[in-house]
Order: sequence, then C-alpha cells, then structure tokens
Amino acid sequence: MIRFEQVGKRYPGGIAALAELTFAVESGEMVILSGHSGAGKSTLLKMIPAIERPTHGAVVVNGQNVSALKRAAVPFLRRNIGMVFQDQKLLHDRSVFDNVMLPLAIAGVAVRDAGRRVRAALDKVGLLEREKAMPVALSGGEQQRLAIARAVVARPSILIADEPTAHLDDDTAGGIAAMFHAFNQVGVTVLVATHHEALFAPFMTRRISLSRGRLLP
Repeated sequence: MIRFEQVGKRYPGGIAALAELTFAVESGEMVILSGHSGAGKSTLLKMIPAIERPTHGAVVVNGQNVSALKRAAVPFLRRNIGMVFQDQKLLHDRSVFDNVMLPLAIAGVAVRDAGRRVRAALDKVGLLEREKAMPVALSGGEQQRLAIARAVVARPSILIADEPTAHLDDDTAGGIAAMFHAFNQVGVTVLVATHHEALFAPFMTRRISLSRGRLLP
C-alpha cells in the first residue's frame, strides 16, 4: 500500500532530512515511527500525501508514484488519506460540525449524506454533543479529537498522524492511542510518529525507527 524506494530529501543549504529510505507498509498495518527529535519522522509522513516531495527516489501509495504526481492530481490522492499533524489547522471561526464537514464539502458529498457522516465521525471521537461549539471552547484533548474526526470523516484507507498525543495528559493520550487502534481494527492502515511509543505498543503491528534521517536496523 505504501512503499518508499531509496527516498532521500535535502532542504536548501544541503540539510539532509532523509537518506536512502526503503521500506513498505502493507494494507491494514498499524506502524509506529520512532526516533529522536529531528530524526525525519515528520518529513517522512509528509511524503505520503505529497506535502513534501523527495529529492530523489520514489514514494508509491496505492500503486501511484506520488512523488511524480502533477499538482492537479494531489487533491484526489489526499481524499484517501486522513492526516493529523501537530499544527491541527482547525478553523476557529467555524463550529466543530463545520470543521469536520469541510473535507466532505470540498469533495462534493451531498449535504444530507455528509451531515450523517459528520455526526458519525463526531460520535466516534466523543464530540457529538459539542457539534455546535467553537474550537476555542474545547480543551486540548477535545481539539485533538476534533482533528481526528476531520481526518477520518471521508473514510480514508490510510491515516497518518504526527505526535497526536503531544502535550496531553496521560489519560487523554491513552484514549487517543486507543482511538487509532479502533480505526486500525476496521481496516484502516495507520502510521503514527510518536515519542510516546508505550501508549501505542499494545496495538502496533511493528515499528520503524529513524536516526538522522536513516532507518535503524
């Protein structure tokens, strides 16, 4: 489902973020990305939805070489990928409901069906009763759950997350980890970059470890 083939990434100034990465993630796996801060985890995740492009090598997702996709094709790729990043990019002038509705509106889903799907997603993350609230009224954990609801509302086959439990208390972080496990249990392929590996260890299929942009054995 996801394959990296000799992928390298250099930023201006010659800074190497990733070097010669080759690995594959199969459909239905739950994979944890581990490594020190600056190891390249975030860059790796951003390669999958073509937010970042490799300097060399190929990133293949569902049979498509996404590193070679034309700009116009990228939104269609992302419809099948749920993304939860540290910068949640919530729309603070829109309600919880409208934040989750946004991906479906962009995709042109009929309003009646979209409304049902939004409420189903909010119910899964325990926010159905807060659908009229504004993001500023939510706690940090609730904002993270809102970001997850928005990521899964379009029913993606792949869910990627960058430090989804950062800055959360232990109980809330544990609930977030269990939520990712629940999505994986229904067939979603999950990749999570985290420093809180112990939270996800009971659920993960395997671990991919990075150090200075390279895979560890």
